[in-house]
Amino acid sequence: MTATAADTLLEVRDLTKHFTLHGDIYSRLAGEKAQTLKAVDGIDFHIRRGETLGLVGESGCGKSTTARLVTRLIEPTSGAVRLKGEDLLAFSAERLKRARKEVQLVFQDPYSSLNPRKTIMQILSRPMEIHGLARSWTEKRERVLDLLTRVGLGVEHIDRYPHEFSGGQRQRIAIARALSVDPELVIGDEPVSALDVSIQAQILNLFRDLQEEFGLTYLFIAHDLSVIRHISDRVAVMYVGKIVETAPAGALFGKPLHPYTKALLAAVPEADPAKPPPRLTLKGEVSTPIDPPPGCRLCRRCPNETKICSEVEPPLVDVGGGRQVACHNL
Repeated sequence: MTATAADTLLEVRDLTKHFTLHGDIYSRLAGEKAQTLKAVDGIDFHIRRGETLGLVGESGCGKSTTARLVTRLIEPTSGAVRLKGEDLLAFSAERLKRARKEVQLVFQDPYSSLNPRKTIMQILSRPMEIHGLARSWTEKRERVLDLLTRVGLGVEHIDRYPHEFSGGQRQRIAIARALSVDPELVIGDEPVSALDVSIQAQILNLFRDLQEEFGLTYLFIAHDLSVIRHISDRVAVMYVGKIVETAPAGALFGKPLHPYTKALLAAVPEADPAKPPPRLTLKGEVSTPIDPPPGCRLCRRCPNETKICSEVEPPLVDVGGGRQVACHNL
């Protein structure tokens, strides 16, 4: 099912980010050509209002780069990002400032994403000051206290510093900071991967509760399939800079179609000692994003490889049921 313009909050079309690698001075003196690292290489996806799109893939596949492109923390090489129908990449400085309020990012590491020299009051009130959401000190303090309550913290935490909190509490503060400007889209860049498993569950439930309370839309990035399954409405699977499959979460976990998605799910260990270990369905190592050869990025590892796979890059095509797959051999 294709989302209509009215219910689509974010739309990404052919988004690309390439980095030029010049090598060391000896390589340049030897006349070696610069290489191109294709971190994100022409991806398409959309997110409807109020839903959670999970973006999953192995480390290094381009997930975090995608988050930074969507928020314009880095500029793309090419492509289009449309926020509520507007071209985000064409925004003026003033319009981009307003867009920062509409799109917020929760980073992976709560230990480094909070300023250690600022109190929680200062950290949470600064975004309000920048966007003119609270003028007086009393108003800012009231809003900060309300945010802390909503993320499960209390008034006793307001004047403490980040080093006085546990990892889970720091991530709650980072979530409160994202909510401090009343965003519409929150991007979680592996926001629970640095936390203990028991704390992960608490933070994931907090994300879901806040989504229901505020009507938030999420782009949730993770490499843990159990996390993605728990929180996502739809899932996009990424491999070496390309999206290879998108589908509703239930359909993707129930019946994956792309060979890479099948391999990801097959690699998840079962919590049953009587069951045999997962059977590897792919051969070789993960492909490199540096000057990749033509054709499918997975073809040299895929058990279904045919001649066309090494010659023609498969497009992401609609296969019905709200699913898209990039594979020549379905």
